[in-house]
Amino acid sequence: MNITRRAVLGIADRPKVREVFETNPQARKLVERFIAGETLDDALKVGRDLASQGIDLTFDQLGENVNSEAAASAAVVGYVDTLRQLRANDLEPNISVKLTMLGMDLGDQVAIDNMVRILEVANEVNGFVRIDMEGSDYTERTMRIFTGLHDRFPENVGIVIQAYLHRAAQDVIDMIERGARVRLVKGAYAEPESVAIQSKKEVDENFRMLMRHLMDKGTFPAIATHDPHLIDDAIDYARKNTITPDRYEFQMLYGVRTSEQLRLKKAGYNMRVYLPFGTEWYAYYTRRIAERPSNAFFVLRQMLDR
Repeated sequence: MNITRRAVLGIADRPKVREVFETNPQARKLVERFIAGETLDDALKVGRDLASQGIDLTFDQLGENVNSEAAASAAVVGYVDTLRQLRANDLEPNISVKLTMLGMDLGDQVAIDNMVRILEVANEVNGFVRIDMEGSDYTERTMRIFTGLHDRFPENVGIVIQAYLHRAAQDVIDMIERGARVRLVKGAYAEPESVAIQSKKEVDENFRMLMRHLMDKGTFPAIATHDPHLIDDAIDYARKNTITPDRYEFQMLYGVRTSEQLRLKKAGYNMRVYLPFGTEWYAYYTRRIAERPSNAFFVLRQMLDR
């Protein structure tokens, strides 16, 4: 699995491939399947439609690895505006953020100060901010920053844990002990064997184990997967252990298994969709390609046709 991901991400990094997605109309349609537009207004329009169907949302203004404090401050303005606009539009003020977009590469304190500005507004509008997990080079720093922020804003901030990391089990235990809200994902980055499980089967097994632990003892965990077997396993485990649907939620990405999202909602389960938007969509989208290698063949066909 990891070899395929590395190969696809390597191909996606080539300027020629990026050009296809930015200029080819057919390729752009594939991008639009996963991205809810390039502006907040675009995303709000999509969000209102999903909300009318009972789907909960987390809005994500895309971007990462800014290299100046001015760019990080601009990201803060965007996140704050998103929280306020969601409240003004009678949508839940729920967003996801990346610390590298808030200046983490410039120093932890830069990211912390910017997160505090966002969380103060989240507290004001009764909102929630999920800190996304990035590559493993950032994991320890992200967890350390999160715990400090959670001490100050326990109701307003949550974290993501990637099941393919060897450290994930201990992180889950630590987050359960502090009552933090966790989104459990498999992981989408190309990581070395020293830090991450390489076998899909073993990643699934670890995800399943962590999922059950969070459902038993976690604080409103988010089970973020499109895998029908893992979803069925979660439902079965909850039923057998008298874990009611109001104690957890499923999460999926915008544009992926849409009919299943609606089916779960109609069946009485909490269903939240991760809704990305913005002009800096390419890095996010290449990770979606890597998760679905069949999409890489589409890129290749477009390149050969030009």
